[in-house]
Amino acid sequence: MKVKSISHITGGGFYENIPRSLPEGFTAKIDKSSLRILPIFDLIMKTGNIPERDMFNTFNMGVGMSVIVDKADAEKAVGILKANGEDAYVMGEVVKSGEGVIIE
Repeated sequence: MKVKSISHITGGGFYENIPRSLPEGFTAKIDKSSLRILPIFDLIMKTGNIPERDMFNTFNMGVGMSVIVDKADAEKAVGILKANGEDAYVMGEVVKSGEGVIIE
């Protein structure tokens, strides 16, 4: 299994950090329903009337890192990370597009 890229999702969140780890012409398509968003983020968004895009860019919605591997290796990568104490899961896929990040 080969890791293709890693993105540490810090300041700048999903929209600034993940695209830096992708070749030009590719987009990270994130399945929002797969994310393990803690209730505190919903509270912050609703109480502060903060747009969802800003939440993903400022608070990262609790996601600290993305690791991109071949789709066929995704479950193996998750297994390796979990075996080493990480809370890993598949959150999307890489597609051909120039949009950087799409969160659906």
